[in-house]
Amino acid sequence: MDKNYELIIIGGGPAGLTAGIYAGREKIKTLLIEKAAPGGQIALSEKIENYPGFPEGLSGLELVQKMEEQAKKFGLEIISGEVKKLKVSAKDGQSWAEKIVETEKEEYESLAVIIATGARAKKLGIPGEDKLIGRGVSYCATCDGPFFKGYEVAVIGGGDTAMQEALFLTKYAKKVFLIHRREKLRAVGILQEQAKANPKINFLWNTIPVEIIGENKVEGIKVKHLLTNEEKNIPLQGIFILIGVEPQTKFLQGTAEMDKDGYIITEEDMQIFQSKTRQSLLGVYACGDCRKKPLKQVITACAEGATASFFASLYIEGLKKKNHLK
Repeated sequence: MDKNYELIIIGGGPAGLTAGIYAGREKIKTLLIEKAAPGGQIALSEKIENYPGFPEGLSGLELVQKMEEQAKKFGLEIISGEVKKLKVSAKDGQSWAEKIVETEKEEYESLAVIIATGARAKKLGIPGEDKLIGRGVSYCATCDGPFFKGYEVAVIGGGDTAMQEALFLTKYAKKVFLIHRREKLRAVGILQEQAKANPKINFLWNTIPVEIIGENKVEGIKVKHLLTNEEKNIPLQGIFILIGVEPQTKFLQGTAEMDKDGYIITEEDMQIFQSKTRQSLLGVYACGDCRKKPLKQVITACAEGATASFFASLYIEGLKKKNHLK
C-alpha cells in the first residue's frame, strides 16, 4: 500500500467527508483515516430536518452514507485506524515541512493535513443509554428538540448548555424535567433566572439518573435523590444528556494551539496555530466540531470542510510549483 499522499484527512464525519469530496474533485491524492465507521456522531441522529435539500428529512446515517458514496466516487481512499500522533518536520534539502501521521499500525506522509476529528458528547454510562440513542436519547436539543413537540422530556446537567437547551426545548415539549446532582446550578445567572421563571421547567435537585427505561424507545427514567436515597420512575418520552462535550484532539497536544477545553484554534482559512508560538502551522487545517466555534451543526461542519479543502489544495499546488513536485 502506498503511504505517501498529497493530503491526509483525519476524521470521517461530515466535515472530513466534505473535505474529501472537494479534494477528490481537484484530483488531489487523498487519504481519509477514521477510527470507527465514517459518519461520526451525526450517524446516531434518528432524523435530520434542517439540512438543505432534504425537505422530508433523513436519518443521520443515510446522510453520511450519501456523503461517503459521493466522496468515493471522486476517488477518496478511506481506511480504518486511530491516529496517535501528527509530526510536522522538515527533511534535509526540503524547503517545506513534511507531515507524518502515525496510527497504531502505520505511518503515512503527506504535503498537507486536515483535522476533522469532531467532538464526542460525554455519556452518563447508565443502563439503557446506549440502547436508546436515537430512540429518545439525544445529546443535542437544538438538533432533535422539534421531534418532541407535546411530549415530556428530561434534561441532565446544570451548566450553561443544559440551561440553554432546556429553554429551547420549552418551545416544543409539554414539560421539561431538569435533573441536577447538586442544589445549585453552574450556569450563568441570567440563564438560571430564565429557566427558573419558565413554568414548563421542573427542577429535580440533588438527583441523579440511574436507568433509562424503555425497550424500543424511551418510556421513562429512574432517578435517585442523593440526600434520601429514594428512587422513583418518571414517565417521559425524551432524554437530553448535556453534561459536556469532549473534542477529539488529545493526539495534537503540544502541536496545535487549543483553548482550555481542547478545541483547536484556527485562522479564517481553517489553518491551525502552532502550540506556544501562535504562528500558523503551514499546511495543517482543522474543521468541524473539533474547532473552536459558536455553532456546531452538520451544515457548518460541511462548510468548514469545504473551506479547509480549498485552502489545502492551494497550499499543495503552491508547494508543487515551487519545489517542482509531481
